[in-house]
Amino acid sequence: MVMIKNLIRLLRLQQWLKNGVVLAGLIFAGEANLIDKVIIAIQATAAFCLLSSSVYILNDITDRNRDRLHPLKKTRPIASGEISVATASIIGLILAAAGIILSIFINQNFVIMVVGYLVLNIFYTFLLKNVVILDVMAIAGGFVLRAAGGAAAIDVQISGWLLITTFVLALFLGLGKRRHELIYLEKEAGSHRKILEKYSTYLLDQLIGVVTASTVITYLFYTLSPEVSAKLGTRYLYITIPFVIYGIFRYLYLVHKEEKGGSPTRLLFTDRPLLLDVLLWLASVILILYIF
Repeated sequence: MVMIKNLIRLLRLQQWLKNGVVLAGLIFAGEANLIDKVIIAIQATAAFCLLSSSVYILNDITDRNRDRLHPLKKTRPIASGEISVATASIIGLILAAAGIILSIFINQNFVIMVVGYLVLNIFYTFLLKNVVILDVMAIAGGFVLRAAGGAAAIDVQISGWLLITTFVLALFLGLGKRRHELIYLEKEAGSHRKILEKYSTYLLDQLIGVVTASTVITYLFYTLSPEVSAKLGTRYLYITIPFVIYGIFRYLYLVHKEEKGGSPTRLLFTDRPLLLDVLLWLASVILILYIF
């Protein structure tokens, strides 16, 4: 039983929620009512879940010594010694292989996205996570590849505005996480994550200000785009804009006032207003695209 719990923690199953962005292409292409496309999209999401867990394992292996100095990360299975590096490596390789094999059964374009995702994360683990600004850009790039991969899996075109919105939203969340880490760890931040030595709360606040405006503007352009309206057969997607604005403002409130933001996934489940807002946004998108 303990081993199973450690395995679940090793795979970070709660982080699989991030792979929901793979379904963006399906939903916003107006094809979520086609069962064959839904099945393929679910398979694509499953492939990214396997691959993302393998990436988390790789990160935990390389960061195990620093994680032992972290007040929270020191309890992770590899850092605490509950799962050996050798065992974790085998599990990670099996997950990566399973994800790639599953992607091969989808289509070639999806395989390209999957390989790109793995290559990007390998570069991030061994190089980019120590390069200021590029570290969060690499994380955001991973979300773009998820979204593009989901569209490639079901063979639909995804709006450039939607990809840009995904990128800047991921940047927004990533910078918020960096800010939380910097404040939470204080003077010991550099010993836990080397890149934090190159950031300051002032710099991060400036960067967050830029991507906050960018996220709102790009989503606004997406919902108001004549091309998107013609493709989706509706011009009422702009109704969802208030939910996006509130969600961003709520997250900023949690980061600055409540000093949260370490894990956007955890925040989504623990902060009821934020969770309700996301659910209302999703419900409004589905109503607009598929019912009205």
